[in-house]
Amino acid sequence: MSFSVFSYESLVHAVSGAVGSVTAMTVFFPLDTARLRLQVDENRKAQSTPAILAEIVKEEGLLAPYRGWFPVICSLCCSNFVYFYCFHGLKASWLKGKQSAPSTDLIIGIVAGVVNVLLTTPLWVVNTRLKLQGSKFRNADIRPTNYSGILDAFAQIIRREGVGALWNGTLTSLLLVLNPAIQFMIYEALKRQLRRGVPRELSSVEVFIIGAVAKAVATTVTYPLQTIQSILRFGQFNESTDESKLLSSLRTIKCLLVNRVRKYGMLGLFKGLEAKLLQTVLTAALMFLLYEKIASCTFRVMGLSSNHYKKR
Repeated sequence: MSFSVFSYESLVHAVSGAVGSVTAMTVFFPLDTARLRLQVDENRKAQSTPAILAEIVKEEGLLAPYRGWFPVICSLCCSNFVYFYCFHGLKASWLKGKQSAPSTDLIIGIVAGVVNVLLTTPLWVVNTRLKLQGSKFRNADIRPTNYSGILDAFAQIIRREGVGALWNGTLTSLLLVLNPAIQFMIYEALKRQLRRGVPRELSSVEVFIIGAVAKAVATTVTYPLQTIQSILRFGQFNESTDESKLLSSLRTIKCLLVNRVRKYGMLGLFKGLEAKLLQTVLTAALMFLLYEKIASCTFRVMGLSSNHYKKR
């Protein structure tokens, strides 16, 4: 088992996934900026993505849509490296060369997601705050922050809020491991369906489409929890300290969901979904395309291409 997990193949998948995701996120980063503003700034009207971006540029400058790019890219690179490594390493150990099934992909995806969340949540908490720093919010209750960089953000959060604050939103993140798990389950199932048992490399168009479909389904299903996750990571909420961490987290998630529905109705849970779908579907589709091409070229150079496609 250790050979399957700690192998060159798992490393190739991890590096390919990390490079693909970083490139794709860089291309579509302004769309993520629009999505995050709609999620955390409750007083900002839900508008089309171009309208939101036009407002941000007008009020905050031309480079504002790329604010916080570096910490996001660092977090994304680490996160996807861990996820792709765990997913393909565990899959190789479990299957031992056999054909996979959707249920297997889902279980492995959940396990890989849990490992990823526990290791990388502090990076996502810091990057959420840096990305929103200096923004002009419609909600007057949001407190301004002043971090000079990633390390300073870590230091200030630990000093003022305690080490535990770096794992704000961990419970929602653990629930949201279903997002990449569903995404990978659908992606791998569609990939097997297109191949119909014949080991071949999918075309760029095929990879792009199935990557987009898989992400669209996963995002729509889990979006309300993603909104709560963004709010918790931003840290602009009051959490009870008179009960256990688990009960407090569950109560906070429930309160945020209920308050959102009371203020804006059920559709309030999906505020920013258009921007999120536009960003995440295009990003995921491009990421999977780059990942497949990078992995394919690397395996071909290593002389593993034929065996690689038979096992996937």
